[in-house]
Amino acid sequence: MVDDSVVIRRGLFSDVGLIFRFIYELSEYEGLVDSVFVTESILGEWLLGGCVEVLIAEFLGEPVGFVLYYFTYSTFRGASGIYVEDLFIRPEFRRRGIGTKFFCELAKVAKLRGCFRVDWMVLNWNANSIEFYKKLGSRPIDDWTTYRLEGEQLEKLANKN
Repeated sequence: MVDDSVVIRRGLFSDVGLIFRFIYELSEYEGLVDSVFVTESILGEWLLGGCVEVLIAEFLGEPVGFVLYYFTYSTFRGASGIYVEDLFIRPEFRRRGIGTKFFCELAKVAKLRGCFRVDWMVLNWNANSIEFYKKLGSRPIDDWTTYRLEGEQLEKLANKN
């Protein structure tokens, strides 16, 4: 069920403080508060520079969630895609169709901008989100494994001749 009291709007630079609060709430939900190093200033630079874009959900005018995304490029397809970095809806506003509205809007952005896909990751323990994503018609990409280079290993490699 999609609640007609929910409006999805584009996030603006003036929303940086709100978006920052959502990021922090998401980090609390995921148990990753110690991983948040972004500041409002850095976030604002990325928004102003067009490196990331944000959608904000409002329920009866109250901000209740956000999606932060950016554009990718597929060399095989020669086309852009959207990568959803974060999606968060405050717990008390879940199961009202807000997630569905977010993905409908992301699909519209993708079509408008000539993108051929929307990608994202989900934590393995987040069964509710996984079920929701499957209901959207998405599928896990089982034949690819995400790798990450960071911290000491990244520094070591960067300093290698």
